[in-house]
Amino acid sequence: MGSPGLQRARAKMVDAGVDEVAIETFAHYYRLLEHGETGMIPESSIEPVDMQALSDVEVDDEVAAEAIRHTAVIKLNGGLGTSMGMDRAKSLLCVRRGLSFLDIIARQVLHLRAEYDAPIPLIFMNSFRTSADTMAALGRYTDLPVDGLPLEFLQNKEPKLLEKDLSPAAYPKDPDLEWCPPGHGDVYTALRGTGLLDQLIEQGFRYVFVSNSDNLGAVPDARVAGWFAGSGAPFAIEAVRRTASDRKGGHFARRKQDGRIVLRETAQTPPADVAALADLERHRFCSTNNLWFDLVAMKEALDVRQGILGLPLIRNVKSLDPADPKTPAVIQIETAMGAAVEVFEGSQLIEVGRDRFVPVKTTNDLLVLRSDVYDIGSDFVLDQVSGALPFVDLDTDFYKLVGEFDKRFPEGAPSMKGASSLKVEGDWTFGKGVRVVGDVELEATRAERVAPDTVLSGTADA
Repeated sequence: MGSPGLQRARAKMVDAGVDEVAIETFAHYYRLLEHGETGMIPESSIEPVDMQALSDVEVDDEVAAEAIRHTAVIKLNGGLGTSMGMDRAKSLLCVRRGLSFLDIIARQVLHLRAEYDAPIPLIFMNSFRTSADTMAALGRYTDLPVDGLPLEFLQNKEPKLLEKDLSPAAYPKDPDLEWCPPGHGDVYTALRGTGLLDQLIEQGFRYVFVSNSDNLGAVPDARVAGWFAGSGAPFAIEAVRRTASDRKGGHFARRKQDGRIVLRETAQTPPADVAALADLERHRFCSTNNLWFDLVAMKEALDVRQGILGLPLIRNVKSLDPADPKTPAVIQIETAMGAAVEVFEGSQLIEVGRDRFVPVKTTNDLLVLRSDVYDIGSDFVLDQVSGALPFVDLDTDFYKLVGEFDKRFPEGAPSMKGASSLKVEGDWTFGKGVRVVGDVELEATRAERVAPDTVLSGTADA
């Protein structure tokens, strides 16, 4: 059974009704922790990786159409957007014209179904915190469910472990905070544990496209599906060139020991290698978290490993209550779904355009998405109409939380398609019809207002 800490964690998960496969997966990583595993990937163990670009690949239209007809779409939808002050599914955020992330995702897939005369299932991996809100919001799309398949399956949960002794943390004040998600690498465990993996295969689907619900650029594209089918690869990830905003994030590399592609996350980088992590010339590509995998290959890999895919451990140390740094330090055992790239021999990477990677992690991102930098066409696909994405830096004292952000843009986002950058310091409220042109900086020591129809360019102080 293992150590007392593991026994207590197991019992807690059993009492909470956690799936047996998820419990065994948790136990696997717990033992790694006990043996001092950190999940670190030193720079000395890897080398840069290169890849072909989708723009250089020829994909036959019929091959593409046939591939997308046999593809199921999974959206990771477990996040609450707590860093933006939300307490419900982040995907319920309004993007524009009264449409949320969920609305646009649903309509993207419904359009594809009509275009290719195919079922193309859309399935959400929700958490116990996002399930009810998400399913209620999707209720308006009565034609979205596919016969014999669910619209959702639930992400597993696991106990937070006290850093001092790896025992399950207790927090009677808010028992929900005793639990955490196992990272998005749990998608494979949950697919198997719920039986959905077998259901999809039985219904004749061959491929799965997985992406985050907060990335509206992640459309299940037939051309990418055709490339993946033609490659014969069991697993693939869409990558983009890193920019200055990606310096602190993960990247792809090749492991020297066996030549396998690896995905190194920030939490897996030793302190001595942080400079190498940030080197955009050495490590040029990061993950979009848009993944493709062959269902049969995934089933075989999980069956051989008794349901434990064996993704690299991510040891994430946080406060028990994220809002209270005085609460005890806990370890959250996590895995990244993209790390499965190293599990499968013959995994592939493909470089795609930045238009397939439009994540919304902060209100800075949300302002750009809501602005006229993007059009949303009849196919509900984002179309970037500006030459380059503007850089936005809003004062976190006034704009970090969605509620406060919305108060300061009561008439919607300003025009940003002519902007290079917008930096706002202080409390500014924007009137209707404001345009941002070039590089703009606003500074204020008291609450200020940008008048309607103002054209902002350069620096303004108040």
